[in-house]
Amino acid sequence: MLLSSSTYFIFLAAVFFVYWPLSRFRAAALTVLLFANYFFYARWGFSLLALIPVAASCDYVFGLGLQRSKSTIVRRMLLAASIVMNLGMLAFFKYTPFALANWAHWTHPDTPPEASPWAWALPISISFYVFQALTYTIDLYRRDAKGTTSYLGYLTAVSFFPTTLAGPITRVSSLIDQLEKRKPLDPADGGRALFLIGLGLVKKLMIADYLAGNLVNRVFDFPNLYTAAEVLVAVYSYALQIYFDFSGYTDIAIGSALLLGIKLPANFNAPYAAVNIADFWRRWHITLSNWLRDYLYFSLGGARSKWRPYLNLMITMVLGGLWHGAGWNFVIWGALHGAGLAMVRLWQTLGFKYGRSAPATGIWRVVNIVLTFHFVTFAWIFFRAPSFDVASAVLGRMGSLTVSFANVPRAMWIILGIAVLGHYTPRKIYDGSLSLFVRAPFYAQAAALAALVVGLQYVAQTGAAPFIYTKF
Repeated sequence: MLLSSSTYFIFLAAVFFVYWPLSRFRAAALTVLLFANYFFYARWGFSLLALIPVAASCDYVFGLGLQRSKSTIVRRMLLAASIVMNLGMLAFFKYTPFALANWAHWTHPDTPPEASPWAWALPISISFYVFQALTYTIDLYRRDAKGTTSYLGYLTAVSFFPTTLAGPITRVSSLIDQLEKRKPLDPADGGRALFLIGLGLVKKLMIADYLAGNLVNRVFDFPNLYTAAEVLVAVYSYALQIYFDFSGYTDIAIGSALLLGIKLPANFNAPYAAVNIADFWRRWHITLSNWLRDYLYFSLGGARSKWRPYLNLMITMVLGGLWHGAGWNFVIWGALHGAGLAMVRLWQTLGFKYGRSAPATGIWRVVNIVLTFHFVTFAWIFFRAPSFDVASAVLGRMGSLTVSFANVPRAMWIILGIAVLGHYTPRKIYDGSLSLFVRAPFYAQAAALAALVVGLQYVAQTGAAPFIYTKF
């Protein structure tokens, strides 16, 4: 049930019209949402129905203990149990095949890692579920949030269907608080929700899927069949594809939650307008950046040390890369970003030391944005390539310096232009468009959405491709 499919919107409409009449009756409303959560997961695979309720029940018990116990030892044991269970679940399903395959390759060098029999199906988006679930027990341990004694409320919050597939990674305590403090649906929030869903569909179906289907996938499948210029266009296209794909999903997820009275945190803020890598991570996948900072980087300690923060940045980003996928290409991607963050920190430290800490302005700001974009785009090659060998082939083909655009469809240039303009559209234009849509009467909103659906039928690719981040 892709979030860009008609099946999903039929499902969402059904949940909406059943949920709101029962919203005054908390237990009934939560039961509807919990059933919707598990039905949504069942559409992806029954493994989630066997996995998530059991794991969530354990975390609920750990949470009760963390709320009631005053013993430091007991609280540490409960937190450790939650971390071991969640990360152990993630390690078993996601990283055990990777480790065993590489062990088999090292012990039998003639057998490539991808030929190893050690592989099994990965429960979809287990990474997002684990990170979101851990926010609850860690926050309770740190006393940064209040827990709940409601088993139904906790199960509903931790498995809230708009968030679990690909975020935004939301603190479970925030979801619980919103579920417990019910408010009537604000018509303005309803308008914002429909606007976000429509915008997300445009990003996904008109831009991301087109870029993927007409050049990106072909080049990364067979890089040696294309010229250096065509490969370069494909690399730029992937940078835009992954942004519009993931931010499109986020818009639909936030809009879906808003229709149910739940506000999710923002996840993107024009990331390719970043002036350095640190700024990029304040704009890209914001909820993951915050999670890595709050729950991993700060936990590594050494804040007063001169060199530990640099090591911690590398550790955090390498682990962040591995979180995305079990592969050496993700390790390289994470290491590149870790090195970039370390260099930014060093540069800023030296700037404060020698009195040159003022931010760049004018032409130098533009130069910084261009350099940052190209660094991020270079790293995306390792993120997108299915293996290090393919990434090397892409880079090698770019080094051939051959020039021809024969395999780049003319419409690609139009879509690329729309994508660039869409990304760099000033915020005030976006806010103005949103405000205009929200103030419009309901029949005008409905007409605009109907026209959008009809338009997408003509310009979008045949069938919607899965969102990129759902595989993580």
